[in-house]
Amino acid sequence: MTGESVPREVTVDGELLSGCININGLITARVTKEFGESTVSKILDLVENASSKKSNSENFITKFARYYTPVVVILAALLAILPPLVIPGATFSEWVYRALTFLVISCPCALVISVPMSFFGGIGAASLNGVLIKGSNYLEALAQAETIVFDKTGTLTKGVFKVQDIVPQGISSGELLELTAYAENYSNHPISISLKDSYGKEINNNLITEVEEIAGHGVIATVDGKQIAAGNDKMLSRFNIPAQSVGDAVGTIIHVVIDGEYRGYIVIADEVKEDSAKAIQLLKKENVKQTVMLTGDAKAIGEKVAKELGLDQVYTQLLPGDKVDKVEELMKHKSAKGKLVFVGDGINDAPVLARADLGIAMGGLGSDAAIEAADIVIMTDEPSKISTAMKISRKTLGIVRQNIIFSLAVKLIVLVLGALGIATMWAAVFADVGVSVIAILNAIRILSIKQYRS
Repeated sequence: MTGESVPREVTVDGELLSGCININGLITARVTKEFGESTVSKILDLVENASSKKSNSENFITKFARYYTPVVVILAALLAILPPLVIPGATFSEWVYRALTFLVISCPCALVISVPMSFFGGIGAASLNGVLIKGSNYLEALAQAETIVFDKTGTLTKGVFKVQDIVPQGISSGELLELTAYAENYSNHPISISLKDSYGKEINNNLITEVEEIAGHGVIATVDGKQIAAGNDKMLSRFNIPAQSVGDAVGTIIHVVIDGEYRGYIVIADEVKEDSAKAIQLLKKENVKQTVMLTGDAKAIGEKVAKELGLDQVYTQLLPGDKVDKVEELMKHKSAKGKLVFVGDGINDAPVLARADLGIAMGGLGSDAAIEAADIVIMTDEPSKISTAMKISRKTLGIVRQNIIFSLAVKLIVLVLGALGIATMWAAVFADVGVSVIAILNAIRILSIKQYRS
């Protein structure tokens, strides 16, 4: 709920957020707020309110056709009636034929069909690349992305803890990890699981006795006759051991005490996705002006990830509501036509996904709430797919412009020729049906471009 990558310790008189899960120990809690005022309800309200603030993309062609069609019908009627009454020798049959030719030429089919088809082609090309775009207006908006804001855990990082470093004192690294993994064997804490996974060998439970898990401190266990204590700084104080320097280590620090003596520490952190650095580089090539990361994690961890990936800005220790406020602040600094995109994966990202101009969810690891609130879903969990989607978006808009210019140019030329009696009905049919077919073929051309195919 908080966005932190490790569980939060709770003390007496502390505050519990609704939706939190107690992973060990027994807690007696008192309800202080009604359901409507709970954190989960507030997140739901944020999603609904944010959705109402989103502006709807206006469809120019639909509006154009709404006024264009009655105008050309009136002009065709005038073309059939007025010339025979005004021009000496003019016959109704000749001008009715010209009017009908004019009317066929004027039919906006090429525009009305080809523009939606262009967007369908773009959406199809995106789906071939593992990107689900929920509407043509979102595909159009993506081309104007100016600021990309990322969540950290599960979006730029894997959301899985790994041992990053082992610093032993008077013992080998292998033995330190082995004894710590044995001591943590009976704990279901995410950190304990990561230690056991890093050890990677089968654990003989017969060697483990007198296990005590102390909430907010760590674990004490007897392993093969040795007392092993693994935990944070508070665990050290239980053995009257002063706080230890860990240098510039960034992550969760697990201190290890063996038979009352300090024997070193293990650094655990969430791993950055292999694709994340590439994603940031590609976005900058697509002329994205600013890349930002918002996270509930500690400042040191957030800044380390941001520096590793080359992000422009990072904001740490944020709750879901804080993230919405920060996104609204960032939106004030973008240009009039520029769009702010938020990329996230968790339930606590849902309000921000809905509030941003465009929300992108990581589909594979993302929560249902995030996927529901998002406008675009990256099904492969690869952040680099965002730049691919941007390329497809811009190519699609280019095809839309091509179709509009081509359709209007051909129609205008044949329209004038038809009014002058030069263009035949066959030319009119080409200007309508022929141009429509050519525009449709151009619209679906993006599906065959190898550059956008997985």
